[in-house]
Amino acid sequence: MAPRLEELCLKMLLFLCILKSSQGMEFTGMKYPFLRMASSFSTAPPRGYDYIILGGGTAGCPLAATLSQNYSVLLLERGGSPYGNANVSYLQNFHISLADISSKSPSQAFISTDGVINARARVLGGGTCINAGFYTRASPSFIKEAGWNEDLVKESYPWVEKQVVQWPELAPWQAALKDGLLEAGVSPFNGYTYDHIYGTKVGGTIFDKDGYRHTAANLLASGNPEKLTVLLHATVQRILFNKRGPRQYACGVIFKDENGRRHRVNLNSRRSSEVILSSGAIGSPQLLLLSGIGPKKDLMKFNIPVVVDNWYVGKGMSDNPMNSIFLPTKKLIKQSLIQSVGITKMGSFIEASSGFGQSSDSIHCHHGIMSAEIGQLSTIPPKLRSIEAAQKYAKTKHEVPREAFKGGFILEKIDGPLSRGHLQLVDTNVDSNPNVTFNYFSHPYDLQRCVYGIRTIERIVHTKRFARLTEDDSYTIEMLLNMSVKANVNLIPKHTNDTASLEQFCRDTVITIWHYHGGCHVGRVVDENYRVLGVDSLRIIDGSTFDSSPGTNPQATVMMMGRYMGVKILRERLGRGAGV
Repeated sequence: MAPRLEELCLKMLLFLCILKSSQGMEFTGMKYPFLRMASSFSTAPPRGYDYIILGGGTAGCPLAATLSQNYSVLLLERGGSPYGNANVSYLQNFHISLADISSKSPSQAFISTDGVINARARVLGGGTCINAGFYTRASPSFIKEAGWNEDLVKESYPWVEKQVVQWPELAPWQAALKDGLLEAGVSPFNGYTYDHIYGTKVGGTIFDKDGYRHTAANLLASGNPEKLTVLLHATVQRILFNKRGPRQYACGVIFKDENGRRHRVNLNSRRSSEVILSSGAIGSPQLLLLSGIGPKKDLMKFNIPVVVDNWYVGKGMSDNPMNSIFLPTKKLIKQSLIQSVGITKMGSFIEASSGFGQSSDSIHCHHGIMSAEIGQLSTIPPKLRSIEAAQKYAKTKHEVPREAFKGGFILEKIDGPLSRGHLQLVDTNVDSNPNVTFNYFSHPYDLQRCVYGIRTIERIVHTKRFARLTEDDSYTIEMLLNMSVKANVNLIPKHTNDTASLEQFCRDTVITIWHYHGGCHVGRVVDENYRVLGVDSLRIIDGSTFDSSPGTNPQATVMMMGRYMGVKILRERLGRGAGV
């Protein structure tokens, strides 16, 4: 047997062993005995559940695990298990889940009205199953503005980190970015750190040294299996309310299973029992609206009975815009996702990815996180992007010349954009994506920061570190922005000798880094303890309550938030001395 063929056979055998082991873990493994299909649900406990959590995602999993230490918890997740799905579990398959637009995909594509293709997680573990794996905490100012207890925050981050986070082995492209950032003046170097600090750093990762992903779903192993039930493929259709005096309170939910059969599940009669929405920045405001909480005019249009007339539900939506530059290199660069980052005081963050594996056989499968293959059509202006365009590209991607894949991406994203948008229902089907508008770059300061980011990338490209990697060390920003069609990115002709042209480049090539947030803001939709205003026994604990996205990637803080709020709720019910 030829060495190359033998190596491939051994890899396949190893993969099948891992897959078999993972599939066994899905429902019967010792770590996760509480995972069940939604169709297995018959009746709730005689007195109902203490907590019903809607969404087993980045916040929902740690929240459920924590609350189950003392109370009965039902976690309803509309997606399936991440275990046994190689496209979720392995770094080299990162792009495949995002490219898959089938009904069984762990991600659900949606196109904002701005024309930017995005993705919602649809799998146990949420966004931690389909993201680029970067782990970094929020800044101290974010923690302070959120009003969180600093001591409890400092307890909650390590609880997450001990279970799912590791330090990365720095890939060549990531090492080049680190050195290039420092040479370009994005300093100091802060080393390997989870902290959000100005300058250049290397963050944590949820991928281990073998490229295996550890997700928020793993945190469920810390739950009490006698008090925790997790239903997969359980799609919540609406929250149920009842009256207690003059106020309404959440008393249960209606969900459908994987066969389309509807089920009702109730809270128990205790006043402290709650339904907790943890369905993300798209799902949580959508479910509030479908359940009768939102602008009265919008609800009446769909004949939804009004429970609370709140104009702010779905308002203030925001997404961190991103733009990317493709840089050709002399030879193939090992695949890597986000590991190094440059944090500037302008609020422009510089990151990088190289999107293909070491094997030339797989070169046409991995074209970076910006490729049209996963829906990021930066080759055409936003208004011309569509799911159909992505499908058309998928059919012809084999025609892209091999040389186009020799290189990597340098990315810049805007943190805390001042541009805001909104979310509205298109119908009363919970499976439908609502209309979402982010209004990218509608605020002039966001454009200023994008231009600053692009010019920072230009400085990095001209450093000695990158000169050793690239085909031509005389690249100008004009040449990079006008890269040939072979590279399949940033194809819109540009003249970049003035700020206006760079601003137009930002508008025309805007893409997402999947850090959307808002729609259920504190003080407008929920109070400081995340209780929904106007009703009882209902909270929202996820990124829809954020006014800005924390750190350079929100997953660390959203997982921490789930743990934090779980402990906070337990201490409120059991007393501060409760051991959690």
